[in-house]
Amino acid sequence: MARSRHTAPTPVRRRDRHGHGIRSAVTGPLLPRLYSRAGLFDQTVASTAEYLKGLWPDELGSTRFEVAALPPGPERGRVQRWQVFPAERRIVLYRVPIERLSRLHRRDDLHRRMLVESCVFRAVAELLGRDPWDLAPDRFRHF
Repeated sequence: MARSRHTAPTPVRRRDRHGHGIRSAVTGPLLPRLYSRAGLFDQTVASTAEYLKGLWPDELGSTRFEVAALPPGPERGRVQRWQVFPAERRIVLYRVPIERLSRLHRRDDLHRRMLVESCVFRAVAELLGRDPWDLAPDRFRHF
């Protein structure tokens, strides 16, 4: 039996719950999601970098902070979490190794943010040749 070239498309059956239709994002199909881990990572790096630039304006004024997904390759069998280029005054933080290879005792937004901030602090300390705790000593004094 020959098939016609102009056949109607078969309807796609989608599963829904109790006939209410498929759930969609709150923001709709045309707008980006309000929250993403990559966006939160970028925002944390930017806010921490601005904080440190405010504390060390002469040393970090021209420093560029960049975020990349992955490092170019393993260095001596170790995956880099950041890379510092002192001659270019540039710091590159690698999001996937920082998020995936770090062991957090709690996986919540606060601890993830603290992890990213600590990596920014350590990368800046490496660039300046200082101890990370010396970059913002008053930040950690609560008493």
